[in-house]
Amino acid sequence: MEPRVVFSGHIIGLLKEYMQDLVDQAKQETRSQEQFGFTPSTYRPDQAISDLLALLDDRIESEGVQVGLPEGFLHDMWTLCNEAVAPVSDRVWLEGNLDARSLSKAQTRELTYRALIEFIDSRPQGSS
Repeated sequence: MEPRVVFSGHIIGLLKEYMQDLVDQAKQETRSQEQFGFTPSTYRPDQAISDLLALLDDRIESEGVQVGLPEGFLHDMWTLCNEAVAPVSDRVWLEGNLDARSLSKAQTRELTYRALIEFIDSRPQGSS
């Protein structure tokens, strides 16, 4: 079993920024869709995680070294997200169904990313 990667506070801060960018983007998309009378389609936590990984890939290519993202970060996040997708999805489903409401894309992303950060924080700290 591979040792668990520990992310610095700086990396967690960048992740939270990127996650907030995706939440804001989803809010804008929803407003645009509503203006044109479109009904938003269902959006799942695994899609939110995939969108985060795609954004990370893009940001690493464009600004990775400048913002201090370590080499291998995308691989580490990919591994972590594969491990986290089931518990995070379960939690988002549970939170979304507490009020028996349908979650918007932005709400799904917000809950998913909050659960993902908590998943990262709750992991046993390994040596790295």
